[in-house]
Amino acid sequence: MFKKMILSAFIISTALIVTGFTGFNGKAPGDDFPKVTNKAFKEGEKLTFNVNYGFVTAGIATMSIPKIKKVSGRDTYNVLFEVNSVPSFDWFFKVRDRYESYLDVEGLFPWRFEQHIREGGFSKDYSAFFDHRRGKAKTTDGEFTITPYVHDIISAFYFVRTLDFSGIKKGGRIKLQNFYEGKIHDLWVVYHGKERITVPAGTFDCIMVEPLVQEGGLFKSEGSIMVWLTDDTIRMPVKVKTKVVIGSIDSELTNYEGLAGKLTSKR
Repeated sequence: MFKKMILSAFIISTALIVTGFTGFNGKAPGDDFPKVTNKAFKEGEKLTFNVNYGFVTAGIATMSIPKIKKVSGRDTYNVLFEVNSVPSFDWFFKVRDRYESYLDVEGLFPWRFEQHIREGGFSKDYSAFFDHRRGKAKTTDGEFTITPYVHDIISAFYFVRTLDFSGIKKGGRIKLQNFYEGKIHDLWVVYHGKERITVPAGTFDCIMVEPLVQEGGLFKSEGSIMVWLTDDTIRMPVKVKTKVVIGSIDSELTNYEGLAGKLTSKR
């Protein structure tokens, strides 16, 4: 339950606006790689969150970019997303999950994705190498055809942080896609406007978005999810709220470091 409720909220939120933009300028694989202007993040960024159910902190989540690494001859951001249950919660359900993406520095599309799940007695390891020159993904489950510069579930979030939401009206929807386990999944995201919220890391002016998970998608039937992102060029995630059968699970920002610029949204 811990992983499905908490990790779903974070992972779905990473797919916020992705590959309705996967074609970028309409170029096919093998063409010159696209370039995306990025003022939102850089190497060295680290975001830390408490994962709370009611008054209980059940886990800690981190999103970080510890280094730049060469993959397929390209500079990539090594992006890590980790979720760990706290020691006092381990007796109930121990979680040690790690997701990793290698994100092209210039084009902000992924070259490699890894998933390592350790939850109670369950474990899973999955990897995908995105060969954008051939339009193929080589995964743990085999080789699959992909759309140009398609995202994984982690790289998508970092790509969306570079986008401009100012032209989207409240209630507007955006169609999304991401590649996972041999399939390209559709998602819709609803823009819910702006709100000022306070979390342990401070008070921020934010935009609010709600990912709608379709039947057959990566996650489904997990309850509604709302995501708060800072209303500035950084688009830092501040809070994720997931409604469950009884109450809700809140992931709230507790600390941040290594940002690419000034948080003009902080109050």
